[in-house]
Amino acid sequence: MRVPLIAGNWKMHKTVGEAVDFINQLKPEVADVKNAEILICPTFTALYAVGQAIKDSKIEMGAQDVFWNTKGAYTGEISPLMLTDVGCTYVIIGHSETRGRFGVVEEGMTPALQAYFGGTDESVNKKLHAAIAAGLKPIVCVGETLAERNAGKADEIIQSQVKNGLAGITQEQAASMVIAYEPVWAIGTGETCDTPEAERVCGMIRKTMATLFGESAAQSMRVQYGGSVKPANAKELLSQPNIDGALVGGAALKVPDFAAIVKSA
Repeated sequence: MRVPLIAGNWKMHKTVGEAVDFINQLKPEVADVKNAEILICPTFTALYAVGQAIKDSKIEMGAQDVFWNTKGAYTGEISPLMLTDVGCTYVIIGHSETRGRFGVVEEGMTPALQAYFGGTDESVNKKLHAAIAAGLKPIVCVGETLAERNAGKADEIIQSQVKNGLAGITQEQAASMVIAYEPVWAIGTGETCDTPEAERVCGMIRKTMATLFGESAAQSMRVQYGGSVKPANAKELLSQPNIDGALVGGAALKVPDFAAIVKSA
């Protein structure tokens, strides 16, 4: 049985004090939750404090990104060893807000979705290998833009991201993988991929993994859905056979909302 993973991606929100207050409020809300893994991904500045606050709780901590070298002259980057040092067990890799679709600006897109940071499948792959080597559990994000979906290329784009982003990993590593399907057009816009389509795409990702790494690995790995997940739609999304959790953005910033999504799992 795949244990659902509910991950809160705080993006560029919360000071250290706000982060600790959130954790202290969340802990009693989820203390009785069973059969679900709970993950918070704060900003880099709050990682150490959150790591201390989650001790003796069911909550785990992840980072929002990582660099592929352990040290060196890489101004502004953070190494996988730095993340494990402060208590991270997970890391998000290849979130659409960090991928390099420069010039892609669609109607309704939030500024963050205009892809400031230039990530590619190649850089995702390098970060993935570095994270695994450091003992971090990666959450690899894949997803299409609205233009790609309207052109009928959504499956092709996602399959390519999975194949290229996960190149060179072993069957054993694939079996413990988490892939988050995040339709770019549904992140931060209030739009949600309808449940049957979210389930279809997550199932397609699992079939792609089976082709690449074998059926056993594909059945063991987890596929999350991310994109305007809210308490109102979480139960329906999480009840689908191929959706093994959620990567939550805006709703992860409020304790009652995030706790409700966790309990939906």
